[in-house]
Parts: sequence; C-alpha cells; structure tokens
Amino acid sequence: MYKIVLVRHGESVWNKENRFTGWVNVDLTEKGVEEAHEAGRRLKEKGFVFDLAFTSVLKRATRTLDIILQELGEQGIEIRKSWILNERHYGALQGLNKSEMAAKYGEKQVFTWRRGYDVSIPPITKDSEMYPGKDPLYSNLKESEIPLFENLKMVVERVVPYWESEIVPALMSGRNIIVSTSGNDLRALLKHVENMSESDVVELNFPTGIPMVCELDDNLMMIRRYFLASPEELKKAIEEIINQGKIK
Repeated sequence: MYKIVLVRHGESVWNKENRFTGWVNVDLTEKGVEEAHEAGRRLKEKGFVFDLAFTSVLKRATRTLDIILQELGEQGIEIRKSWILNERHYGALQGLNKSEMAAKYGEKQVFTWRRGYDVSIPPITKDSEMYPGKDPLYSNLKESEIPLFENLKMVVERVVPYWESEIVPALMSGRNIIVSTSGNDLRALLKHVENMSESDVVELNFPTGIPMVCELDDNLMMIRRYFLASPEELKKAIEEIINQGKIK
C-alpha cells in the first residue's frame, strides 16, 4: 500500500472576496495562514513525515506548503514546483465575484462555469493584465502552452501526465510525499486514481487548508481517502464552498 497527502492551499485573498482566481497570483489571508499552520499541526499529531513535496508556482500553494513544513520541522526536504500543478485557468472570469455573476447569469450557469467538466468559458484576451504570458513566472513557456481558459477536462489532461511521470515514480520508490496545490488539480488527480465519472468529479469539494490522506493499492488506485478533520468541521467547510456560487 502507498500513502500520499493532498492539501488545498489555505484561504486566499480572492477566496475571501469570492472571486474566480485561476492563475492570478494572490496571497493567503490571515485565516489562510492559520489554516496552513493548523494543517501542519494536524499532520504532526498524526505522525506524518515527508521527504518530498510537490506544489504549483502560485504563492498561495507554495506558502501553504512552506508553513506546513515549518510546523513539521521539515523545511529542508526536496520541493518540486511546476506550473503544471497550477489551478484551473478561469479565463475572462478571473477576478469576477461568483455571487454577483450568479445574480446576473443564474446560479446554474455559475455552477457550470465553476465545475463543468467539458465546457467552454469566456477566454481571456492576450492584452489583459491577467494574461499569464505577461508574467515572468511563465517566461519559459511556449505561447501554445499558456491557456486562455480551461475546463476540468483540460486540467486532467495536463495534471495526469505529470502525476504519471513525476509523482508515481517517487511514490513507488518509497518516498513520503505531500502535494500542495489548488482544488481543481486535486479533483483531476482523484478522478484519475478513483476512475471517477465526469458527473461525480464535479461534485467533489476540497476545503482550504484541510489535509486529505489517500491510501493507494499496488496499482496506485484509491483504497480509501479521508480528511484530517471532524465530520462537523468538514460539513461546514464544504457548505461554504457550495454557497460561493449562490446569490447573496
């Protein structure tokens, strides 16, 4: 059996403001920082140790990871950062308030934009300030690699090959791994290791800053998964995620 820990970053500034964030490089809130510290404390309490970490290049994920490792006293472990583990690119929706969009276009439409597996959303334009091609973080990417928008299917198509080529070999070599990234990347990974349907994966929710432990069989398919949180805490956190796309 193999074990890996997945954690969605702590609350970001745009999580708090209920905005579509995508590749926009916003930081953690004070609550997000505390969530990251608490994630580290929970992992330490359960006896987890790591010698390898994977994360995106977005500061909300990298800072969450740094804080967790600080709590564990493991700041010196190997960390592999890749844009391939970035959050889904929300195109022209980035920066827009989800509740305001629900009031304008309807809650069903916003849910489709947020979770639709193989749907189109308004693309970002290359003259936008939020176009990733203007960010030095992505100066080494070809223009064809920089998305104008993504749906969950597209995230699966970029994340799963990285899982297979980078994370799987490390897992099978016996390394203890933690992955700190965003919610849609984690949905993509779970769809793969659980062979989930398109309809099931869109209903999967990842609260910020709560570690998920995944136990995998010899073929690296899911045996079981669980969050390091009480049922009451988990229920409240998931309700908050669901309500983001509702009219307020």
